[in-house]
Amino acid sequence: MFNNYKGFDLVETYHSMRHMRKYHPSNTTVRLLKILLVAFVTLFLWNIPSEWYGIQNLTVVQQRIIAIFAFATLMWILEIVSSWATSIAIIVMMLLFCTDSGISPMVNEEEVGKLLSYKGVMACFADPVIMLFIGGFVLAIAATKTGLDAQLAKVLLRPFGTKSEMVLLGFLLVTGLFSMFVSNTATAAMMLTFLTPVFRQLPPEGKGRIALAMSIPVAANLGGMGTPIGTPPNNIALKYLNDPEGLNMGLGFGQWMMFMFPLVVVLLFISWRLLLKFFPFSQKTVELKIDGDMQHGFQSKVVIFTFILTVALWLSDRFTGINANTVAMIPFCIFALTGVINKRDLEQINWSVIWMVAGGFALGYGLNASGLAANAVESIPFGEFSPLFILIFGGAICYLLSNFISNSATAALLMPILAVVCGAMGDKLDPIGGTGTVLIGVAIAASSAMILPISTPPNALAFATGYVKQSDMSKVGIIMGIISMVLGFGLVYLMGTFHFI
Repeated sequence: MFNNYKGFDLVETYHSMRHMRKYHPSNTTVRLLKILLVAFVTLFLWNIPSEWYGIQNLTVVQQRIIAIFAFATLMWILEIVSSWATSIAIIVMMLLFCTDSGISPMVNEEEVGKLLSYKGVMACFADPVIMLFIGGFVLAIAATKTGLDAQLAKVLLRPFGTKSEMVLLGFLLVTGLFSMFVSNTATAAMMLTFLTPVFRQLPPEGKGRIALAMSIPVAANLGGMGTPIGTPPNNIALKYLNDPEGLNMGLGFGQWMMFMFPLVVVLLFISWRLLLKFFPFSQKTVELKIDGDMQHGFQSKVVIFTFILTVALWLSDRFTGINANTVAMIPFCIFALTGVINKRDLEQINWSVIWMVAGGFALGYGLNASGLAANAVESIPFGEFSPLFILIFGGAICYLLSNFISNSATAALLMPILAVVCGAMGDKLDPIGGTGTVLIGVAIAASSAMILPISTPPNALAFATGYVKQSDMSKVGIIMGIISMVLGFGLVYLMGTFHFI
């Protein structure tokens, strides 16, 4: 994706290394054992007597969905195949064994219970939130193609001058801002490329190189919290918060930014002071040179106008009545009609992320449409759970998993379960600000996970520079992760109790 991006070679190298790590011939035995484990657990849950689950009126279809959910969990955690491949498997398994278009002997509704609609499962790929993803990708592609991204970086970094500490702050703030609207992987690759000439100016005995290299993944990860399109967990949270057949909270793009943008700014300033404390500069000034100019002409003007229009509509959705998902289609339409993007550009959309999220949505659809969620609510005393326990436990699980597997996969697994739990608890969540506090808190926890090089692509790219040790990354990642979750949870709690979300 983003072939035109500065630093695209870094992204390609990262993906090649990750692929070799997972599928190297020496890992064949381990991989086979993982496959056998997943197969055993899935078949066990698929075939055991339904009474063992302790859920009243559990149908065969609902039991199959539980087994498919377990399959998805293990496949995503163990990373036997790519996350998007697991999502496709989820959708196909549900279509074949749980819908009205499945294998005839296995989907007799009188024997297996209420079936899912095959159209409903397939529609998960065309969920309105998916359109929000696509709109964000299209905006990023157009900005890259015309050089708007590099031009913006130059303009935004210039006011920070040449003082080393201020240059560090500039990279943190600009990277964070870019990550609100552009893939954090592409943002990290571009900003690390801009840092290459700066690294050459700094003495090897100082720690300034470490501070600058670490600033990129920290800002890219934290910056994604700022908007609903900044990172997939945000989109997934928004889907369940705004689902007309579920929570139906009507949380808008501008409303999200109203409380998350200030949080991101505060966290970036905290990370600035933290990096300076751990990795002080020995050289007081650096010269910043960024190559690349924006193209001049009709298409560039179209991109600038459309970018401003789209962001303005996103921020004013409460007044215009146009929701964020619909607004996301406007740049797609304008760029297609004006020739800014063509069919080759569409190939650069990150379809793997979209399939990944669609698989998670299919799981959520299966839980609700099959009646499994309703049965679970009746059989499990969710109302007796502590609201604070739900918030902390959900956030902790998300944080731990997101450090080792895709944060998109983690959110796709946890969000539908927590949406059911929160719905069942009803008014009992009011002391912590309601359901929004829990789901947005989980999204914050996903973005706060950055302790290992494998935790996020920006972490891996920074680690690949050779300036950052794993111990340095873990130290900063743990501290910023804890600060991020404490401040983030506290903020959404206050916003919830004052009924701003």
